[in-house]
Amino acid sequence: MSLGSAQDSSVATETTERDQLLRQPRPERDDPALSGTSPPLGFIGIGMVQALVRAGHAVLACDSDAARLSMLVDACGSGAVHTTPVAAEVGERCEVVLLMLPTSEHVAGVLLGEQGLGKMRPGGLIVDMGSSIPAETRRLAAALAERGLRLMDAPVSGGVAKARAGTLAILAGGADADLDKARPYLEALGETLIRTGAVGSAHAMKALNNFVYAAGLLAAVEALGMAEAAGLDTAVLADVLNASSGRNVATETKLKQFILTGLYAGGFRLGLMAKDLEIAAGLAEETGVDAVALQACRAAWRRALAMLGAEADNTEIHRSVTKAT
Repeated sequence: MSLGSAQDSSVATETTERDQLLRQPRPERDDPALSGTSPPLGFIGIGMVQALVRAGHAVLACDSDAARLSMLVDACGSGAVHTTPVAAEVGERCEVVLLMLPTSEHVAGVLLGEQGLGKMRPGGLIVDMGSSIPAETRRLAAALAERGLRLMDAPVSGGVAKARAGTLAILAGGADADLDKARPYLEALGETLIRTGAVGSAHAMKALNNFVYAAGLLAAVEALGMAEAAGLDTAVLADVLNASSGRNVATETKLKQFILTGLYAGGFRLGLMAKDLEIAAGLAEETGVDAVALQACRAAWRRALAMLGAEADNTEIHRSVTKAT
């Protein structure tokens, strides 16, 4: 089975994270035949291709950025990947396409745009692995169904290190038959695959997960701010939190590593977290839930965006909070 990857520069994913992945050592693998008779698998977004190559899948990568394609070929090894600058070729050649794009708008452009997957044959399956708006995912699924195509959502969690290792957590929403068809590729990218329900459910749960993470991070950096103002040892506070009931992923993996050191290099952009919080806020509005903590997080990330910009690392929310106080 060969695998395809396509991406236009206008739908580029996290540039820094993707470059980190592409610069990893070349994986050990057996070269599958790219010229076989089996239809290729498409992958729009090239950051996770190496994990698929390690699993033995051949890759057809498409990107309008020749430099990134060259980096990918160098990382995977000559013959491990083929490339094309034409995104529409993925639709022509593939029965299954994985997407890793920044927003629902980008996804819609690829799925419904003239230069996208318009020539994909009926019966094809598309898997949106980004963080998209659940209602838009459901709308796109209905639009694709009219063309005889299937859509499922399978957003990931775990960051650059786990993407590099192929050990991400992957949420999967959609029909059972669609998940069965996508499973071999998803299992090459993640070690935890969680079935969430109907199409759109995985995107909803990803947004809610990221809200809970943001709430923990915001609480941690506000606690740091109070500790600093009180003259307390913030490194000791981090130890206290991680040994006590205040422990969460942010305190364990971000405080000492990236915030107290001033590195602010957690590997996830501030703008992407703000986007996910807006998606979660949309869910709150849709369901009529008065999500007070969510609104506080949303406001905090909006302030940080205005102060630091979307390209700042998400851990820099600490800078925004401490400056505000």
